Amino acid sequence: MPGDQNLVLGIDIGTTSVKVCLVVAGKTVSAAGGVLEGEGDSGTVLARQSKDTAADIRTNTPNGHEQNVPKILSTLHNCISRLPRDLLRQVRHIGLSGQMHGVVLWQQAAGQRLCLEELMQPDCPVTMSPLYTWQDSRCSPAFLADLPPPMAGSVVHSGYGCATLFWLAKNRPEELERYSHAATVQDLVTAMLCGLDRPAMSVQTAASWGYVDAANAAWEVDKLAEAGFPVRLLPDVVHSEKSVGSLVEPWEGIPVGTSVGTALGDFQCSVLGTLHGARDAVLNISTSAQIAFVLPEGFRPDVADSSSGLSPAVLYFPYFEGRYLAVAASINGGNALATFIRMLQQWTLDLGFHVPQSALWEKAVALGLAVPEDAQAGLATVSPTLLGERHTPNLRAVVSNLDPSNVGLGAVFRALCKGVVSNLHNMMPREVFVRHDVQRIIGGGSALVRNQLLQAEVAAAYKMPVHFTQSGDASVGAALAASLQHPDLRRSP
Repeated sequence: MPGDQNLVLGIDIGTTSVKVCLVVAGKTVSAAGGVLEGEGDSGTVLARQSKDTAADIRTNTPNGHEQNVPKILSTLHNCISRLPRDLLRQVRHIGLSGQMHGVVLWQQAAGQRLCLEELMQPDCPVTMSPLYTWQDSRCSPAFLADLPPPMAGSVVHSGYGCATLFWLAKNRPEELERYSHAATVQDLVTAMLCGLDRPAMSVQTAASWGYVDAANAAWEVDKLAEAGFPVRLLPDVVHSEKSVGSLVEPWEGIPVGTSVGTALGDFQCSVLGTLHGARDAVLNISTSAQIAFVLPEGFRPDVADSSSGLSPAVLYFPYFEGRYLAVAASINGGNALATFIRMLQQWTLDLGFHVPQSALWEKAVALGLAVPEDAQAGLATVSPTLLGERHTPNLRAVVSNLDPSNVGLGAVFRALCKGVVSNLHNMMPREVFVRHDVQRIIGGGSALVRNQLLQAEVAAAYKMPVHFTQSGDASVGAALAASLQHPDLRRSP
């Protein structure tokens, strides 16, 4: 490859792993139809790395879910350092995405520069909280009911950044006094890379916290302040198509002055990297599960009416270029299947022998695929909502219609896979796609692309063409968004 390429570094800081990639700049993307055009090698992924963060930590808070931020940042450093140094020198833009909803707090004095080498140390000298993730459910329905209602078209659930900060303000106000800033972990990274005194958060991510006017890129400050919310901690909100600054010092060979985009939502980046046309929907099943399509130009969630045919379970995510995604987002996806496999493994240990999880996955999928077609109608009915759902948090998993003929491992695992898809289909049924002229589903996500059972159940539930792909990597989507955040890179030299 020539040495004068313009490259984009794409970063995704996910719930369980960090992914990074180097992509040749030059692809033009559109909110309506994904990737539109490009010349030569533009859009080609030249290198990529990924690594599990193993960042979950124990918490004494009932229903809390927290992660160790230095571990996450150390994993990011590990991934970047394993990319080819000669390619890193050609990076002209850094695009980031990451897990939405979560919040980390830290103390930063005026003029103080944050340093990755310090932040990723176990004994980090910066006063910093754990990352309270989107899986955190410390906010009970009763607690949430006492919060001020967000603006029309917006919601606030447990695990959302503003809900978590409300909880801390009401239950641990002394803890908040230790900190000067709050943001997502990917916003912390952009603040560190650009030497920002105050973090900047994209509209996409801010909407995942709640209490934001997405159209005007502004928090509902008066409403929050009146309710006792610590508004001093809030980051600045910027439009998702903006860069927030540039590198203030070299980073693993990437030169000073390289532009850095505002950190985007991981799901929006997955959609951007997957979408092929305006009539496509995008399905992602990894830790959780989401299915979405791009709403028409001019749609505003605060003035939406019943003509859309969308259920109360559907959320509206800010996308790009003023457009919105209609999203059915389930907390229960690949994590429900993984819980079942861990349960099987624990049973084998209880019986006195050990079977690796990889072997259990392989056997469960194979046995599920072997269930005869005439037996599939008599499968058990599984509602896989182990974690509830945001719109109905008190839901729990239920198994019914068990009989002696359907209790084999293959039959039960197939029923569970069907339940994961059925749960999502109940939130966004096929009829919605028909109404909005969606003609194809593009499916991705680690749990979906590795599991033929899930793929078969998606095709059976939606009864429309389904294309499965591994291209929906949020790090690639974050890199492709460079054509929106840094228009000069729409053509590679």
